[in-house]
Amino acid sequence: MSSEIQKRCLVVAEVAQAHDGSLGTAHAYVDAVARTGADAVKFQTHIAAAESSPSEPWRVKFSFEDATRYDYWKRMEFTESQWTGLKQHAEEQGLQFLSSPFSLEAAEMLKRVGVCAWKIASGEFNNIPLIDCILETGRPVFLSTGMSRLTEIEEAVERIRKRAEVTVLQCTSEYPCPPQRLGLNLIPLFRRRFGCGVGLSDHSGTIYAGLAAATLGIDVLEVHVTLSREMFGPDVKASITTAELRQLVDGIRFIERARWTQVSKDQMASELSPLRSIFSKSVAARTDLAAGSRIELSHLALRKPGTGIPADRIPGLLGRTLGRDVRAGEFLSESDFGAPEFAHAS
Repeated sequence: MSSEIQKRCLVVAEVAQAHDGSLGTAHAYVDAVARTGADAVKFQTHIAAAESSPSEPWRVKFSFEDATRYDYWKRMEFTESQWTGLKQHAEEQGLQFLSSPFSLEAAEMLKRVGVCAWKIASGEFNNIPLIDCILETGRPVFLSTGMSRLTEIEEAVERIRKRAEVTVLQCTSEYPCPPQRLGLNLIPLFRRRFGCGVGLSDHSGTIYAGLAAATLGIDVLEVHVTLSREMFGPDVKASITTAELRQLVDGIRFIERARWTQVSKDQMASELSPLRSIFSKSVAARTDLAAGSRIELSHLALRKPGTGIPADRIPGLLGRTLGRDVRAGEFLSESDFGAPEFAHAS
């Protein structure tokens, strides 16, 4: 077998607001994600006064303590030093740290904190000032396409790729997203059309979407996570548990090895040849046969192991004469027969 082509998918665990404004819970997510084998942990950086207003409507009214969506964003805020602490914790746990900015102020803060790459959320797709701000760092950009047309994606890709590496993420802004709306067919289309990295930002709430996307050779998978399906928050239905994330990561690594390892069928057959004698069958006598018997098909049976005359040799045994008595079930060998007899034309 040829050597494996190394092409790992970057698995990003999206915490988003699953911490519900608790710094301690946010740190607990870092620890939980680190145990799954994921590559990165991702948050969202919200500064209510910079991105929202008291008139912002609820997508889903879920909060028991926030009168407005603005109040909710305010409660989700962390200070710059708290973000720095989360980043340090992530790196100590061997994770890359990301957080999506939702305002220029958030982006400027994250520049100071430091992120390994930038994620542009679907709702910020056409936020040119924000995009230009993050492009100043030259760091890679993951571009989510949840509500965008192909022409809009193309314009954004061209703008970004002049200054940074871009990966286009197929995304459907539905929570949870049903399988028929995942748009996996768009992933190879994006790769061909834009000539860049591709991935999936998944909201299905299952491990299946990520595994299916891995068979397409994606470069990045972002998936929402929750500590439990009994947790509070708007994204729980579109999330997988950290236990499921462990399964997902293992599955992706399995798929990568299977997909990128080139197999020679002939070489594999040679390597597995010892098993042939175990799994295949040999020719045996179906009944007691006396010396001098001319072999007919009804005289023969096939039994394991395959250490004797192989099954595909049966046609050459028909009509031949046995040179010794053979008991039922006994394996036959070439030395049990006289020379083959051939019919002569009259």
